[in-house]
Amino acid sequence: MKIRPRRLFTGDFKIPGDKSITHRAILFNGIASGEAVVTDALLGADCLSSVACMRALGAQIEVEGSSIRVRGAERLRAADCDCGNSGTTMRLLMGLVAGVGVEARLTGDASLSRRPMERVAAPLRLLGADIATTAGHAPVAVRPARLHGCTVDTHVASAQVKSALILAALGAEGETTVREPLLSRDHTERMLAAMGADIRADGCTVTVRRSALRAADVAVPADISSAAYFMALGALCGETLCRGVGVNPTRTGILTVFDRMGVDYALENERTVCGEPVADIRVRKSALRPLTLGGAVMPTLIDELPVIAALCAYADGESVITGAEELRVKESDRIRTTAAMLTALGGDVTERPDGFVIRGGGKLRGGRIDACADHRIAMSGAVALAASEAGGEILGAECVDISFPGFFTMLDP
Repeated sequence: MKIRPRRLFTGDFKIPGDKSITHRAILFNGIASGEAVVTDALLGADCLSSVACMRALGAQIEVEGSSIRVRGAERLRAADCDCGNSGTTMRLLMGLVAGVGVEARLTGDASLSRRPMERVAAPLRLLGADIATTAGHAPVAVRPARLHGCTVDTHVASAQVKSALILAALGAEGETTVREPLLSRDHTERMLAAMGADIRADGCTVTVRRSALRAADVAVPADISSAAYFMALGALCGETLCRGVGVNPTRTGILTVFDRMGVDYALENERTVCGEPVADIRVRKSALRPLTLGGAVMPTLIDELPVIAALCAYADGESVITGAEELRVKESDRIRTTAAMLTALGGDVTERPDGFVIRGGGKLRGGRIDACADHRIAMSGAVALAASEAGGEILGAECVDISFPGFFTMLDP
């Protein structure tokens, strides 16, 4: 994919639906009583993996346009589930299947099969789950077992780990408490509460008791992680407006970054949709300050870090990002691949075990990058190239379809 340099970039954008919320609406309604319609859903490859897996387990799901109709199965059936490239599908299914007490074998593509799954399996075993990984990775086998509530302290602020435990706890005897070191995104807690679950959240602690779910319609807001690319282009090249973006406070770390870097932005038309805060986000071209980033904010922007790193390359001065070791276990090792991307475009980046040092010079020359089969590297690279002096090309750009079908058409219609 060739990306031409853009001296001016402006536009009014309708960003695809939130990937995290779409996954959860499919999975949770698939085990609920009744029928629900999910509107403005993201129908990228990852969310379609969740559709395929829930169908294999017995849920009735129809996809039409950007809407998904889900009728939950009264009882799920044993199945082989191909999760494709979707870590969210596999990790949440580990807890969901354990909680309903059926047998399932979870597989994925070569990339997903390299990602760590023991970090989810091990805490689930504390509830009594019978889960076997393959040397810590997929394929994963889940077998029926009697679950019991307990207190689990997670060692990483991961919404996937937390959500898997919560889903298992819905089928466990007694009470389960999940405590994480930092607050991760809370879409699971919000949606399950709306579906009738006995769930209480207090800061970094969530308490769950055995519950049956009622189907609930979900209107999916635009994904702030996807909007971040067009927001960044507004800050670098002109003015952009992204409409109907979810601004759940566990997801708005990118706005904290904008505040620290001096980005001119505004939230407009703020409202609440299906329990999730939503706003239109306007961003204007700005002189960027260097950034020091780490600590409690990291779980709120982990998916946006590659494009944040690209912004830092255009800032005037040295930026330091720490506490981002979670990037090592994404679709690619995003610390390594982000550093390689910016270096290929003329940036000055030093890779650290948990982040980067980026010495921004206010510009990048452009060039050729390898997306490394990682959709966020491809889109962050596209932003960096569009703002560069000469533009360039992206190898393996088709991987953007995982989360943002039509991204390149919106970038250059």
